[in-house]
Amino acid sequence: MKKKLSLQDKAELAMKEAIKEVVARHKKTGRPLAIWKKGKVVRISADSVVDRD
Repeated sequence: MKKKLSLQDKAELAMKEAIKEVVARHKKTGRPLAIWKKGKVVRISADSVVDRD
């Protein structure tokens, strides 16, 4: 039997999927990703991102 997902769970799944798509697009085009680190915006190589699946 399938577990019914809460709205919060659905939103989290959608956000994770969107992030995967953005990282993949940046890897394909060679553009850096902008992330928030220690209170500042930092650009990192998309190739340095590790997939946590």
